[in-house]
Amino acid sequence: MLRRFAISFSLVLVCICAWGRTRPHYGGTLHVEIAGNPWQGLDGLARRLVLDGLTALDANGFVSPALAVEWQSDSNDHRWQFRLRQGVHFHDGSPLNAQAVVMALNTECTANCPWTAVYAVGPSVVFTSDSPMPNLPALLASDAYLIALTRTADGQTPANPIGTGPFQFTSFSNGLLTLTANDSCWQGRPFLDSIVIAANRSIRDQWLDLSVGRADVAEVPPQELRQAQQQHLSVVVSPPVELLALSISDSGSLANAVLRASISESIDRGALFNVIFQKQGEITASLLPQSLTGYAFLFPADRDLNKANELRGGLTPPPLVLWADADGTMQLAAQRIALNLREAGFNAQVVNTRNAPHADLTLRKLPLEGSDPAAALETLLRSAGENVPVSGQNPTALYRAEHDFLDLKTLIPLLDLPRAWAVGSRVRDLRLRADGTPDLAGASLEGTQ
Repeated sequence: MLRRFAISFSLVLVCICAWGRTRPHYGGTLHVEIAGNPWQGLDGLARRLVLDGLTALDANGFVSPALAVEWQSDSNDHRWQFRLRQGVHFHDGSPLNAQAVVMALNTECTANCPWTAVYAVGPSVVFTSDSPMPNLPALLASDAYLIALTRTADGQTPANPIGTGPFQFTSFSNGLLTLTANDSCWQGRPFLDSIVIAANRSIRDQWLDLSVGRADVAEVPPQELRQAQQQHLSVVVSPPVELLALSISDSGSLANAVLRASISESIDRGALFNVIFQKQGEITASLLPQSLTGYAFLFPADRDLNKANELRGGLTPPPLVLWADADGTMQLAAQRIALNLREAGFNAQVVNTRNAPHADLTLRKLPLEGSDPAAALETLLRSAGENVPVSGQNPTALYRAEHDFLDLKTLIPLLDLPRAWAVGSRVRDLRLRADGTPDLAGASLEGTQ
């Protein structure tokens, strides 16, 4: 009996110690390094830490309540009403109300909005539109419509971002953004005391800092995934959450749809996949991934150089400008596409200037977000600058809508790409959002109290 008691007591101690090691701890500063700017672009890493939306996508990509707790539509989706969560405050203490939300949305979205008008009705925000808005709850979960305070209590425009999120802006200098925990966050206080994000760090420097403990989270571009695994980095990888696509202007020499079709046929997706992105992601000619729709295989993705030359029909268009981000991999991908075009009789020059207003071709990454195919398609098209409402859950109707749009040859899908992050040994409970970014607000650090 004494022996059984001793064994049982030892097992209890082991369980208690294991629980103590694995349960989240409060406190500590998480150090993150990225290649870009944490505020730049709609997917800036800091935006979701400081700002909230009316809705959010959960880890499985389904729409869930955030600053709005419920919503309903009428007039065949021409009108939506979102009731706000009560008792929420901005970081400066200002109350969140419908008027503040309307001002934020009008400031954030000035053209090509999913709605025609937005206004406050008591504790609710109402959207109306001349056309149906069946996907509005999902669209409002995107980074484009996060709510930031636009006027302080004394009527001034805030000098720094003020939101309702789990962290609040503290400082941004010398490439270091410091955020501190929002103790009164409506979602509950985060485990971390603060997050420091180092901007404009090369991947090499990020991984070096991670290896010596100066960083806790670092980026892993898709094409570097294999190398990260060879270096025994602890990596979390998302499913495909970005579409690499080529936008083609429909003006000037490319107003001819046949020339746009020739460009589409000339691109070697296999070379992009195998050489540039090191066999990460999936080759596609569909806007939405196969896992979401089940019909992506119906869009042929093979290169057909003979058909490209046949469509061009001997026409010699003037030199084309192909713009891509200055990121090294995007530039390599653009150069590969330019080579494909030259083989098809086109002359394309790759540029990476900050603004390319006269670009004929633009290589870009577009979001693949959510588990609702119609909403995901509309979100993607709006990110590409296309104001194309998408309705209907019928797979046949959705396929037809995508097919008809792709027939315009103004947006050419190339690859579905994942996002990945390397995580240091002291980080606990780091998960990825539906968009592939790390949910830093839910993470904790081992050994903090």
